[in-house]
Amino acid sequence: MHDSVSFWELYKRLKELKETKYYVMDAGYKIPAIMRRLTIDRKIPVVPYKRPMTKAGFFRKNEYVYDEYYDCYICPNNEILRYSTTNREGYREYKSDSRKCAGCSCRNQCTESANHTKVVTRHIWENYMKEAEDIRHTIGIKEIYQKRKEIIERVFADAKEKHGMRYTQYRGLAKVKMELSLLFSCMNLKKIANWKWRNNPPVTLYFRKYMYSVEFEPKSRQNCFVA
Repeated sequence: MHDSVSFWELYKRLKELKETKYYVMDAGYKIPAIMRRLTIDRKIPVVPYKRPMTKAGFFRKNEYVYDEYYDCYICPNNEILRYSTTNREGYREYKSDSRKCAGCSCRNQCTESANHTKVVTRHIWENYMKEAEDIRHTIGIKEIYQKRKEIIERVFADAKEKHGMRYTQYRGLAKVKMELSLLFSCMNLKKIANWKWRNNPPVTLYFRKYMYSVEFEPKSRQNCFVA
């Protein structure tokens, strides 16, 4: 299941938190529908750069310039790709003139089509994607996105490296759900213990077996954590 599929149910819950302003997500959530929804709701999407999925040796999509006034694309060889149709996924298709492409010197870098036609697609909500890209370059957004690896990715890294989450011990959806629920419950308890350790006064440990007590205070509370 793609990451973007799980977004909508989670977003319904997050919308109840009115103070949520920034939505920090990885590239899997960078799709037109999600960017549009967040923009309409006056939320700020914080998403990374997404590399174009283009074969090596071929022109990238950003090398085809979109002319908003004439609603067409201009290829690297200065030929026009005109609007043809809109498909069911909401992408507008712009196609080149096959007669001009047949003898073009750049055709091997442009298309492998048998009928010598280059097709460039543009989503009907592409403007929302452009807005998200502009936000990525604003001051302070890079620092906000860096927090994601500290808060989110750290959880999965700990689960895999310290709690054996690379493999499951059970089979079947119900058993795996039970295993993961126990695992993340333990990890949440560790977070609570870590937080209490940093915010509580010095700890007193009592060893009844040897009939004495030991009091100590960590030299640096910021470096203390429960592993």
